[in-house]
Amino acid sequence: MGEVLISLFRDNTMWIGVWETIYLTLLSTAFAYVIGLPLGILLCTTGRNGLTPVIWLNKLLGIVVNIFRSIPFIILMVAFLPVAKVIVGKTYGPAAMVVMLVIAAAPYIARMVESSLKEVDAGVVEAAKSMGASTLQIIWKVYLPEAKPSLLVGAVISMVTVLGYSAMASTIHGGGLGEIAIFYGYNNFQDDVIWMCVFFTVIIVQFIQEGGMYFATRTDKRVRVKGRKKKAKAE
Repeated sequence: MGEVLISLFRDNTMWIGVWETIYLTLLSTAFAYVIGLPLGILLCTTGRNGLTPVIWLNKLLGIVVNIFRSIPFIILMVAFLPVAKVIVGKTYGPAAMVVMLVIAAAPYIARMVESSLKEVDAGVVEAAKSMGASTLQIIWKVYLPEAKPSLLVGAVISMVTVLGYSAMASTIHGGGLGEIAIFYGYNNFQDDVIWMCVFFTVIIVQFIQEGGMYFATRTDKRVRVKGRKKKAKAE
């Protein structure tokens, strides 16, 4: 290892970068879901074949979501610096970066949620309607439970996407492995620093991927049913 890389480990700069990357990813994804989950539910339920069709609202929400999704993150980040200033009081650092990541990820998550809910079997929804369930009851007791495996897979994809966006944190001194790779690696021609940042990023992604898919599989009724059938045959 080069002297620069050794010094980054010695003074804990690399470990701080790893923690900041995890912090940015988890916190931003959590806040993005606070916005994206209800937005996705609205997109699904107000559509032409939704529970409560409101075509004008669905079209309006769709246009807003599509506009934000079409803006490259680096441009969106620069354009919304004043918004970060209003919310967190500054336009740099991890807190400002979280604001940018939430703005970028929420529309993406909304579409992921909408897609997951649309996969729910229409027969199950119709059965709930025939039993007199209200719209809110169908959403909470039918849509979300039935779509849970797909929603968890979507959450994994969203987190990895947010992690990729967080690499641009160096633009506003937002911290994380991206800033270390740029300032200590690229700017100083230290390839070993860049590749070490790549290594840690891959490790984080693998933890997110494996953990998310594990929980998605555990909540999938189809997998549990197959498991019971195999167990019954074995007995």
